[in-house]
Amino acid sequence: MKLKTLFKATLASTALLASSMSFAANIEVNANANDLAIKGYDAVSYFTKGAPTKGSDKFTAAYNGAVYHFSSASNRDMFKAEPAKFAPQYGGYCAMGVALNKKLDTDPTAWHIRGDKLYLNLNKAVQKKWNTDIPGYIETAQGNWTDIKGLTAEQIDKVYE
Repeated sequence: MKLKTLFKATLASTALLASSMSFAANIEVNANANDLAIKGYDAVSYFTKGAPTKGSDKFTAAYNGAVYHFSSASNRDMFKAEPAKFAPQYGGYCAMGVALNKKLDTDPTAWHIRGDKLYLNLNKAVQKKWNTDIPGYIETAQGNWTDIKGLTAEQIDKVYE
């Protein structure tokens, strides 16, 4: 138990240090160099169409430092009205990765909705593993995300060396 407390204290101090430094990118959201989230896929389409749909730069909205593309003005407007409802969990990082204390990229076609929340995975192979215990992985990821959301992937790796 003492090791876990020490680990959390180390994470907290690393997060404090990270928050005091200036970063070019928002490390809490998985976005490309142009701040584009979900590789340009429409976050609302997962809920309305039950499928990932590529968005357009004609319909955009900003949320948590990232730019989201949408396939229609109505989807954009739905997102703007309730962005937290539609944005992927864990800033769009791989949900299975977060369960493993990692920040990994995602494939927008490897997705799952559970409890009205969108979860993305690194790829379809990782998604198969995710599907073996979604409730358990979500519970683990929720706790881990609190500790790692403010850290870069490199900082996380150093903590777990």
